[in-house]
Amino acid sequence: MSASDVEKEPVGDTSRAPAAQSSAAGGSNRAEGSDHVAKRAGRAAGRAAVQAARGTRGAIRRHPRADRAYRVSVGVVGGTTVALGVVLIPTPGPGALVTLGGLGILATEFEGARKVSRRANATARQAYRAAREARQARAAREG
Repeated sequence: MSASDVEKEPVGDTSRAPAAQSSAAGGSNRAEGSDHVAKRAGRAAGRAAVQAARGTRGAIRRHPRADRAYRVSVGVVGGTTVALGVVLIPTPGPGALVTLGGLGILATEFEGARKVSRRANATARQAYRAAREARQARAAREG
């Protein structure tokens, strides 16, 4: 779907959304219908933004100086974000998340960072699942 397709879709029209139709009790559920339309419009806008970004990145890659400047700036921003996250890890707050975000930034341009980012994200997901299971087991024992 292109950016022009987003303009063609009526954003405020909820008549086609199933949640916008009246319920059996006779009430209207307009909030859910407009939420559905907003999500659909948001996805379309997101796809258009991704396509525009890919086109821009392709144009940058065709020019060696611009490509080098772009990669250096991504490296500086990503590296700074990772360093900030590492500094924040011992403090209460989102240090590990900031570090993962920095790795994600670096992963957009550097294959080594992409591999490290995938492994770190998998480890974070595994830790999240373990913590969630421990919390559920504790709640089952107490409840």
